Amino acid sequence: MLTIENLFSSLEGAYAPNTIRSYRSDYMHYSDWCQKYHCDPFNIHEEQFADYILQMGESLTVATIQRRVASLSSIFSLTKNANPTKEPVVILTLKKLRRKFGKPQKQATPLTYDILTKLKDVCSDDIVGLRNRLLLQLGYETMRRRSEICQFKFEDLQHHGNHKYALLLRHSKTDQYNQGKIIPISGELSEMISNWSLATDQDSGYILRSFKRNHSTKSSLTPASVNHILKSLQKQAGLKQIGELSGHSFRVGAALDLLNKNIPLEKIMLRGGWKSEASAMRYLQSWNDSNWLVIN
Repeated sequence: MLTIENLFSSLEGAYAPNTIRSYRSDYMHYSDWCQKYHCDPFNIHEEQFADYILQMGESLTVATIQRRVASLSSIFSLTKNANPTKEPVVILTLKKLRRKFGKPQKQATPLTYDILTKLKDVCSDDIVGLRNRLLLQLGYETMRRRSEICQFKFEDLQHHGNHKYALLLRHSKTDQYNQGKIIPISGELSEMISNWSLATDQDSGYILRSFKRNHSTKSSLTPASVNHILKSLQKQAGLKQIGELSGHSFRVGAALDLLNKNIPLEKIMLRGGWKSEASAMRYLQSWNDSNWLVIN
């Protein structure tokens, strides 16, 4: 049987880094609980595991609990240990929690084109503002996740002739084998990337970079920084009434704009990188009949 550390090492290259980090974090939470209650993490009785779930239910959301149980189920299977998550008592405990505490997950506030314009208008005129305008346009057009937006490089910009431009997405959550995906972009975004390259005197490495004392570094902007920038710009634009923007707002906002243009759901899914119709609809269903669909 694999030890837990050997398992995490063996997953590198086969699973996305974020998945491995999530597995490690979820296992450490479980391991700490087992240590506190003198349980063997890999030889635990299903009743004890059900107790672990019930204790999580006192302070955590159902979505978090389900994610942790799913992570642990994968770890049990990969290490070839008995899997208590498949036992009836555990399955019933999760069902009871969902019925008692379950509620729809909060949907991201859409960052539609009209909101995009207002946020770009409040960006400063300095180099930081130039970077932030590029972030907004890049996030909206590519409809990618925060981590993916931050990983685009200057080398990923492609010119296909006839005024057609694209970015190469080298890796994504739904592309575990790094096959890559070509994402068409506008001439406006291509020009913004080129101007940013000139402003920073960089033509390689990460496009979106962090700043230190108003000077860009070679380090990529972090996903957490994307949320921070959006919240700051939202506050400056006085957009309190729309709900809090986040990195996911790019995806749902652009998807709603496409839906408003009568673009088929299949094409929206392809553009946004959703594998299933259910996943895409979770983003759209809360806003389908709202005023977010009305843009100039």
